Amino acid sequence: MSLSAKIPEGPLAKKWSKHKFDLKLVNPANKRKYDIIVVGTGLAGASAAASLAELGYNVKAFCFQDSPRRAHSIAAQGGINAAKNYQNDGDSVYRLFYDTIKGGDYRAREANVYRLAEVSVNIIDQCVAQGVPFARDYGGLLDNRSFGGAQVSRTFYARGQTGQQLLLGAYSALNRQIHHGKVKMYTRTEMLDVVIVDGKAQGIITRSLTTGEIGTHTGHAVLLCTGGYGNVFYLSTNAAGSNVTAAWRAHKRGAFFANPCYTQIHPTCIPVTGDHQSKLTLMSESLRNDGRVWAPKTKEIAEQLRKGAIKASQVGEADRDYFLERKYPSFGNLVPRDVASRNAKEMVDEGKGVGGSGVAVFLDFADSIARLGKDAVAAKYGNLFDMYYQITDEDPYTQPMRIYPAVHYTMGGLWVDYNLSTNVPGLYALGECNFSDHGANRLGASALMQGLSDGYFVIPFTLGDYLATIGPKPVDANHPAFAQTKKDVTDYIAKLLALRGTKTVSEYHRELGHIMWEYCGMARTAEGLTKAKGLIQALRADFWKNAIVLGENEEVNASLEKAGRVADFLELGELMVDDALMRNESCGGHFRLESQTPEGEALRDDENFAFVGAWEFKGENQPETLHKEALEFEYVHLTQRNYK
Repeated sequence: MSLSAKIPEGPLAKKWSKHKFDLKLVNPANKRKYDIIVVGTGLAGASAAASLAELGYNVKAFCFQDSPRRAHSIAAQGGINAAKNYQNDGDSVYRLFYDTIKGGDYRAREANVYRLAEVSVNIIDQCVAQGVPFARDYGGLLDNRSFGGAQVSRTFYARGQTGQQLLLGAYSALNRQIHHGKVKMYTRTEMLDVVIVDGKAQGIITRSLTTGEIGTHTGHAVLLCTGGYGNVFYLSTNAAGSNVTAAWRAHKRGAFFANPCYTQIHPTCIPVTGDHQSKLTLMSESLRNDGRVWAPKTKEIAEQLRKGAIKASQVGEADRDYFLERKYPSFGNLVPRDVASRNAKEMVDEGKGVGGSGVAVFLDFADSIARLGKDAVAAKYGNLFDMYYQITDEDPYTQPMRIYPAVHYTMGGLWVDYNLSTNVPGLYALGECNFSDHGANRLGASALMQGLSDGYFVIPFTLGDYLATIGPKPVDANHPAFAQTKKDVTDYIAKLLALRGTKTVSEYHRELGHIMWEYCGMARTAEGLTKAKGLIQALRADFWKNAIVLGENEEVNASLEKAGRVADFLELGELMVDDALMRNESCGGHFRLESQTPEGEALRDDENFAFVGAWEFKGENQPETLHKEALEFEYVHLTQRNYK
């Protein structure tokens, strides 16, 4: 089938404004006749629920946490991009658009990315009005810092807790609507399926995580704002509860899943220390503003460091390789995440890694502390430094941080058009749950920008167009599709609870993570991906024979919750491998060893792979069907990325 992205006609800079005028409207008196379901209450979900309720719609919001403010958006650290050009350093909407397209290695839609850059300036105004305490300079104006993939300072921040402060702003707006009765909030409630009636999404099936009650909820539209699927790798920077279930169950009901192999490896994370860990900790990319990344120049010095024979401070400048500054003089330590990650891996693969495991490089603040003073550095990054100290028992003010890449963000997700609608009418995907804005690599500080853009400034316009088309007739909760979907969920839960094997669900999750990291992680080959596919299929078959799920449904049952999520990861993992195997090129975070430049950079194949790969579910244990949305570049030229 042909995928229509519904990109408006006209000049790039006028597409969104023209499109907003062309969209159908719902008059204020009719808005209160519509029920909207919002699943997930992070930045995208909370902002969407609050904005739609403010417009007059009746909103039902769901989250599996005990409070919306526990959504994983709260963990974001470094900042949020906006093309305000407060620094007068040459920034503009077009430059943010260009940097984002280039940073994503030319695998994103021009129209979507330009709209994101265009509304970025409104996001900051919205958040300041909500009281978000952005950092300010000496004169009281909003401050900015730089992030990877840009040569301007456009990132607004609140020390190292920007996500927390932005989420509290959206949470306040959401609470206001809850107070007014326009949002009904369902906490500790997990979506387990979407109900499709006559080809349209008209409800969801949920499970209460406190009582086990299976609930049915109707709505004229369903908005999925459930984040990414990085936990398919087991160890990632995501919260342990982050999962793909809502998006995956929607996929199995007909929604296409786009570019699943596009996962982002973040270069500045605290390294793995052993099998006892359930997640990894991010050290914000903002640290690369003032920290310098280096590794020893020789294996011999690295070996001495690993053994503890010498300290990092005893390694002279002549024996240090500031490899990002050496290889990319124009961008230095602020190259995009995929570039920085691959180079760190290269140092470790050459035997120059540091730390007890040898799987780390240094992020050193000695120069910045000498230049700016400890107090100035602490004012910018104090809470991050404290977090590092609490986890490692090492003082980053006196010795370099040890960092290594880890899974962080997923650029793939449910396929959506320009209106954020999936191919299933009435089903929308916002924020990290969709694929639309970041291509094959996300620039730092753009996740918060996209989530708030989708929730505050896009979906309030585009959803109305769909609702005006279907009309305000109430959804029939007695339609057979609701009873059948509820039965499907109940049967699936019973199937999970019948598992009484000998291996825990966490063991399967860990094994899947090892397979994904080894063969579908920072470097991928056809041989490795083919092997991974067989390993995942065997692991999934073993899961349904030998996994153990304890307890009953009618109770708090963490074992059951995790079993459902890991079962979905086992299916998603195979699709990610299929997608990576199909895409016989390197682009951004998808690095095929068979496709690289002589300098070791990602080598795209624009003639054959300048498309979005959208996969259609065809049934259990059946190969999925690939649909292609061609990517056309009218305003930027397809060139080899160069950050040197």
